[in-house]
Amino acid sequence: MTETIQHAVIIGGSSGIGLATARKLLGLGMKVTITGRNQDKLNSAWKSIGGAAEKAAFDASKPDEVGSFFERLGPFDHLVLAASGGKGLGPFHTLDLTDIGSGVDEKVRPQLSCLQAALPTLNKGGSVTFISAVSAQLAMPGVAGIAAINGMLLTVVPILAVELKPLRVNVVAPGVIDTPWWDFLAEEQRRAIFADYAGKTPVGRIGRAEDVADAIAFLVSNGFMTGQVLTCDGGLRFAA
Repeated sequence: MTETIQHAVIIGGSSGIGLATARKLLGLGMKVTITGRNQDKLNSAWKSIGGAAEKAAFDASKPDEVGSFFERLGPFDHLVLAASGGKGLGPFHTLDLTDIGSGVDEKVRPQLSCLQAALPTLNKGGSVTFISAVSAQLAMPGVAGIAAINGMLLTVVPILAVELKPLRVNVVAPGVIDTPWWDFLAEEQRRAIFADYAGKTPVGRIGRAEDVADAIAFLVSNGFMTGQVLTCDGGLRFAA
């Protein structure tokens, strides 16, 4: 009897954690579709994995484009929500509070919008994995804004796990991970920050996108995990 190949869709799969997750799930024998806003960037990502995945370019912040994508896609089994954002960093006393709203529009709203649009065709025996960040779990100066944004995703997951059952709903909270998310910094500044965080983190290094991809793959494949926050930060939240 031939086993059915499961299909995973990765929103924000053209770089960083999303692309590493595509590689991981392909390696587990799944069919994978990656998405991204930028067609050129998406094409480059697709080539980097040997054209082994399907791909679709659309803007996850635009509900019409999101709805059209899922209507075209048809039935599938797993949804990984890796749409990211960088708003809300900085000391609270100088923080532009409009950045929190912008961060919600950049990261939280697209992830929720994609899940909502996917529900009619997402296998109820499958899974949803949100990507938040450890900032929502840290008592660290300078992250209040971005923690508020990422904390929304941590809060909503157990609610959705109950409301959308038997669909499994989980969230991964990465720590400091060496991905293009940090490209807003100059190379020298980025290296200094990475070295500082590596020194604070119990495992003695910052994370790789593959570390987080492993955590996501665990949640996708483990049928007894739902409503969980899986923190993948090398222990940073204990030492910060």
